[in-house]
Amino acid sequence: MSENREPRAGSRTNVVSVLDPQVCYRALETRDERFDGRIFVGVTSTGIYCRPVCPAGRAKFENCLFFSSAAAAQEAGFRPCLRCRPETVVDLGSWRGTSNTVARGLALIAEGHLDGDDASIDELAERLGIGERQLRRLFHRHLGASPIAVAQTRRVLFAKQLIHETQLPMTQVADAAGFGSVRRFNEVFRELFQRPPSALRRQPSARSSNATSGVTVRLRYRAPYDFAAMIGFFRMRAVEGVERVEGDRYLRNIRLHGRSGTLEIAHVPRLESLSVTVRFPDVRALPVIVERVRRVFDLGADVVVIGRHLSRDALLASLIEKRPGLRVPAAWDGFELGVRAILGQQVSVEAARKLAGTLVRACHEARSAQAKLADPIVCFPDAAEVASVDLAVLKMPGARKKALRALAEAAIADPSLFHAQNTVEETVARLVAIDGIGEWTAMYIALRAAREPDAFPASDVGLLRGATPRNGTRPKPAELLARAEPWRPWRAYAAQHLWMAES
Repeated sequence: MSENREPRAGSRTNVVSVLDPQVCYRALETRDERFDGRIFVGVTSTGIYCRPVCPAGRAKFENCLFFSSAAAAQEAGFRPCLRCRPETVVDLGSWRGTSNTVARGLALIAEGHLDGDDASIDELAERLGIGERQLRRLFHRHLGASPIAVAQTRRVLFAKQLIHETQLPMTQVADAAGFGSVRRFNEVFRELFQRPPSALRRQPSARSSNATSGVTVRLRYRAPYDFAAMIGFFRMRAVEGVERVEGDRYLRNIRLHGRSGTLEIAHVPRLESLSVTVRFPDVRALPVIVERVRRVFDLGADVVVIGRHLSRDALLASLIEKRPGLRVPAAWDGFELGVRAILGQQVSVEAARKLAGTLVRACHEARSAQAKLADPIVCFPDAAEVASVDLAVLKMPGARKKALRALAEAAIADPSLFHAQNTVEETVARLVAIDGIGEWTAMYIALRAAREPDAFPASDVGLLRGATPRNGTRPKPAELLARAEPWRPWRAYAAQHLWMAES
């Protein structure tokens, strides 16, 4: 970039304070990958912010400011580097485990709650159950930027990724990234990069693409990543008609806002990435779909930091050494996971999978009959469909059918039912209040749907078996829970290792 731009006055309030600038600069000098995603460097002489691994020439120390997030750097007046591409960095979320409110806020922002010209931070704060000023303070404390700045940076970086990696027309890029208008999209990019968005597309292609024919993006992770374990998890639980695993590719049908599409995810280990191909009729759904893929495949976990913490326990140390890149698989949809958890009570994984297939077929047939047209894309049913379908087709106890109905009614009444609360205990308490949802089911939903990193279903037979010493006595749930106390705030990852202990 040839033109310089000075950061705005007062920008030093967003500079990383928990890391010594000298340490940050040494990371920049050595291009230390351990700092990638943790810090961003703004260069005052160019007005550009970079990742610490940027291949560009090293700036002088006195010209460097260090930030805890891309949003903080951008709010301070710096623009993203075109060489190291901050939009591709792994969001490690180093603040996780410190503020669930920030995590919930980021999840809502990722779903587009601050997109458009009429975005309201007051409404976001109300959704989170806190005041607007408190929300701003939390975001500045953990991310170094305001919620609005985080949302704006997310839009810019996602649009930039689509420009670089796809052939979507610029109008669709603007829609997909959540800009209120093409005019606003062009204004933002001209302000940041002193050029129109189309000028950032370095390799124009005659090949056109759109959301229906397929849009492919790469989502990075921080190695190691145990993709074999992840794909194995989904292979065992794939519901017929909805999802399948072909070799090392995961494919599934999805539905958002009443419209259907498909996903295809493949591993690209050479690039430490997943390749995600989305075919969906509404390009505006792309950010939500991509964010869900990140959550489902747990791409933001810093397994090195988590593993170091859990390895203080001798049992976990041996398991982590065996599978250092193990992640916690999540669910595409909270209600779907809740249904699967109820279907899995007291039965094997295979039996639960078959029950889910039966439910899917029954709901799809009822939906097709109501619409008088069979939808070629079979999707997992939503709460309204489960609440209205005849559950007699499910060969399982009546109490579990009643629990399914109760869960569906609760999800209809409260769309945020499966969102994480301030603590894992609060998340579980909301779920156990539903008729037929016990402690184990609620904790399992919290772990895989609400993405609570500290969720730990201590009464689970698989966990108790995994925690049993060789030739030793199986611990009781209370004993395992007591042992797991030092594993906080990452007990969900400990659980995943215990579940995989015999594999």
